[in-house]
Amino acid sequence: MTAALQALLKQTSRSFYLTLRVLPAAVRPQIGLAYLLARATDTVADTEILPVAQRLAALQALRARILGQSSAALDFRTLAREQGAPAERALLENIEAALAELEKTSAEDQPLIRAVLETITGGQELDLQRFAGASGKNIIALQTAAELDDYTYRVAGCVGEFWTKICRAHLFPAAKLDDARLLADGIRFGQGLQLVNILRDLPADLRNGRCYLPAADLAPLGLAPADLLDPANATKLRPLYHQWLDRAEAHLAAGWRYTNSLPQSCVRVRLACAWPVLIGAETLCRLRPANILDARQRIKISRPEVRKIILRSLWRYPFRAAWQRQLPPQTHA
Repeated sequence: MTAALQALLKQTSRSFYLTLRVLPAAVRPQIGLAYLLARATDTVADTEILPVAQRLAALQALRARILGQSSAALDFRTLAREQGAPAERALLENIEAALAELEKTSAEDQPLIRAVLETITGGQELDLQRFAGASGKNIIALQTAAELDDYTYRVAGCVGEFWTKICRAHLFPAAKLDDARLLADGIRFGQGLQLVNILRDLPADLRNGRCYLPAADLAPLGLAPADLLDPANATKLRPLYHQWLDRAEAHLAAGWRYTNSLPQSCVRVRLACAWPVLIGAETLCRLRPANILDARQRIKISRPEVRKIILRSLWRYPFRAAWQRQLPPQTHA
């Protein structure tokens, strides 16, 4: 990957850069490039100042280039001008360089990168269509738990799948592992991280007209999506909200099992997996007592706290029992 793309990756990946930096060199470029392209598609989809139809057209054009179905040059100057973050503006301005990097990847890795991005962009496209016209005064909700499960797979579970295949091929191809279990846990790992984000960001999403808690689950509680704008309804929502916290906790437990299924010698990969699991688990602990409908509360693990989690994991790594105690046994796995 070129120095310019490396710089863009650092600027756009934020907290993920910690994970990326610790990965072995054999998989870092492929995972970094997949992240960079996914970030570009996400930026296109999230440019809310532009009409949905225009964003969909741009997303579909980018998707066709990623999948090798088109060679038409992309003109994202208008999209780039609408970005508030300089890094995201630069990413769209340099999209052709990122696509050129994809063309250079090996014959074995390129299909894996394209497959995960095909799933991610499909999820982004569905999201744009589903929430077209959504606003704080017109809240649109997912209808069923199956829809939420499908969404978390499309935007994050597939990443766990991709990560597993890339790491398996390059880092421990000969290790004796239960591949079916590893792949299933990798998918749940990604879904769990996305579900933590959804549950944490509920108030902000509602004010943007998006309700990821299924309407079919809200109705038996006498709640409509718009009712969740009122913090006074937190008590009525709590049983359902805690069910989804339990689901997220169970997914993270699968992620922890996934981490510990990897060969002990793969220190870097195990640490890269452990950190988001531990940060996600701490986030869930803080969400349980909170009034999650109060938009003034922002549940976030601070950078100093993240550093503590990282340092604690490093000194515990050689000691199996101490390492395992970082995440207590889960009752919902």
